Amino acid sequence: MNVLDPRNNHGVAYVDDAYMPVHEARMPLLDRGFVRSDATYDVAHVWKGSFFRLDDHIDRFFSSMHALRMALPHSHEEIAAILIECVRLSGLRDAYVQMTCTRGVPPPSSRDPRDCSNRFYAFATPFVWIANDTQRRDGLPMVLSSVTRIPPESVDPRIKNFHWLDLTMGIFEAYDRQAIVALLHDGHGNVTEGAGFNVFVVKNGVLSSPARGVFEGMTRRTVSELCVLLELPCEFRLVRVLEMLDADEIFLTSTAGGIMPVCLLDGRPVGTGMPGPITALLMSEYWARQEQGWLGTPVTNYPINANGNGACTS
Repeated sequence: MNVLDPRNNHGVAYVDDAYMPVHEARMPLLDRGFVRSDATYDVAHVWKGSFFRLDDHIDRFFSSMHALRMALPHSHEEIAAILIECVRLSGLRDAYVQMTCTRGVPPPSSRDPRDCSNRFYAFATPFVWIANDTQRRDGLPMVLSSVTRIPPESVDPRIKNFHWLDLTMGIFEAYDRQAIVALLHDGHGNVTEGAGFNVFVVKNGVLSSPARGVFEGMTRRTVSELCVLLELPCEFRLVRVLEMLDADEIFLTSTAGGIMPVCLLDGRPVGTGMPGPITALLMSEYWARQEQGWLGTPVTNYPINANGNGACTS
């Protein structure tokens, strides 16, 4: 019988060609991914038993590895199978799924990254939300941070990476100012992104999102595609800080939460202070289309609980 291992209730990891409970997963202490943040990763999500845009996430993962001169002995299809198996073994129907490539452990006395053998890690854990139920319904409080985002000339944000100290300082600033999230600027009067999310601003029915100095998120891409389907004008361009203060609507996009409205900016209401009609429409379409199988890859053959019930829900 295909029975769920209770040790996997909190998630499953894949390390060194083996699956294990996520709390048992380890990486070498000397891996440059740990000691130098020399790594790239990507995150997909599973909703109601189906991956969303799995192939797109894996394609982007390979592009990031190529840009960082990394390579793995796994094909696209093999990585997809590993991620699906992590989810299946966990029993999770709503999951956060990460794939990571690190530079690896250098030989003794070597500082040459070319001497390393790149390593692959993956895990599936319960779905992660940036915003809780109330915040997704009523909107998030956000601040325009005083922190400048690492410039793309230094670290290309289009390559998903672990260089998060500027974003982390923004998180602390948000909490210090009684907010939940912080939006960083580029030092030239333009907004960029926050910790794990892109931003959209709506003015007079037109959606705009920063085109430079940001990670080109998969949910950001999905919003642009939904705008085509819904005949909503949407553009990627430089977005000035002052535009944010005069916005009709603001919302965030992230794999960890989908589309999330912003109700307060620097303590002042955005628009009416409640989620606007365009944000509400996109939120509804985003989740409804996923539940209908749009761009989905189902996880099959879930194990059952020892009591005979099906897989977990989250």
